[in-house]
Amino acid sequence: MQIDWSETPATPLIVDGVTLEYAAHGPAPDQAPTIVTLHEGLGCVALWRDFPRKVAEATGFGVFVYSRQGYGQSDPAVLPRPTDFMTREAIDVVPHVLDACGFRSGILFGHSDGATIAAIYGGSVIDHRVRGLILMAPHFFTEPEGLAEIARAAETYETELRPRMARYHRDPDNAFRGWADTWLSPEFATWNVADVIDYLRIPVLAVQGREDQYGSLAQVDEIETRSYAPVDMAVIDDCRHAPHFEQPEQTLAAIAEFAARLRRIEEETVRIA
Repeated sequence: MQIDWSETPATPLIVDGVTLEYAAHGPAPDQAPTIVTLHEGLGCVALWRDFPRKVAEATGFGVFVYSRQGYGQSDPAVLPRPTDFMTREAIDVVPHVLDACGFRSGILFGHSDGATIAAIYGGSVIDHRVRGLILMAPHFFTEPEGLAEIARAAETYETELRPRMARYHRDPDNAFRGWADTWLSPEFATWNVADVIDYLRIPVLAVQGREDQYGSLAQVDEIETRSYAPVDMAVIDDCRHAPHFEQPEQTLAAIAEFAARLRRIEEETVRIA
């Protein structure tokens, strides 16, 4: 293992010359399955708050959290981002992160843009270590309502959002512009990666707030309609874009149940073999 499996690691994670912020909770990959988290479009390690620790406690899995380039305390990203930045992250970066954290078997757990990255990885990369996906508020195509919400965030960024982001991101402008400017670019209006769902061959837990302001239920319905693999749906009432904060008990229960079922399947497979 090339990293320090700790909530306050002393050893840096360097992928292709880029230093990435990270933290780890629960058992290491040589002791239990691992859940690797992929944060939302403006997220980072700190903005998961204590949810990764709660997931580790509820599942018995280890949980590895990292900030993608341009976020948190990771190195800044090169801007402007290309329209296919989520696909590039899945194909070019995630495999190296999994190797570096010692990933042996487990789940990719993504939120928002991170959920899209996880789905692209699951549908594009042959990696038998990944036994399941948790896709929370994923995006597979653009929707006018979601783009309007991002536009509203851009309008108030300097006065409202930037001071808050500065507490968590060493370069808040790099983080925000890499997200908003890409999503609001004319080329992104026709962006669609839903075809990756057709290639999923592992179980999926789809989690969506019924009142999500960034994406409608059509996003998770696409998973249920197109996936050949088993799909569990957790549509949560009185919840917008952050189920793990707005309805944490329901979200955690769905994750724990999904992880437990995957572990039972793995144990049965081992016994049969």
